[in-house]
Amino acid sequence: MTLNSILALTNSSGAGEGGGSGIGMIIMFGSIFLIFWFMILRPQKKQQDQRKNMIEALKRGDQVVTAGGLFATVKDVKADRVVATISDGVKVEIAKGSINAVIVAEEG
Repeated sequence: MTLNSILALTNSSGAGEGGGSGIGMIIMFGSIFLIFWFMILRPQKKQQDQRKNMIEALKRGDQVVTAGGLFATVKDVKADRVVATISDGVKVEIAKGSINAVIVAEEG
């Protein structure tokens, strides 16, 4: 069902009657909601789930990139933060929410 056919249904049901049941309008709003769901809400939920899984899977030795652009190696994982090293002898505590990515080491 295309948008043109939906609009044709809405126009034909209310034309000249002065009232009508509004079933065409319900179909149109329902289809708009479905389009909105599949184009915006569903992909956003998938992205949130992937990020949550990435943060939960952090372990010692992982290399991460923070929101501030720091590259660090995870040394310890705590409830709401990660202890990481950014250089030899330099340890920092990073909030889990500010970790943007886990870097996968390339073998070869």
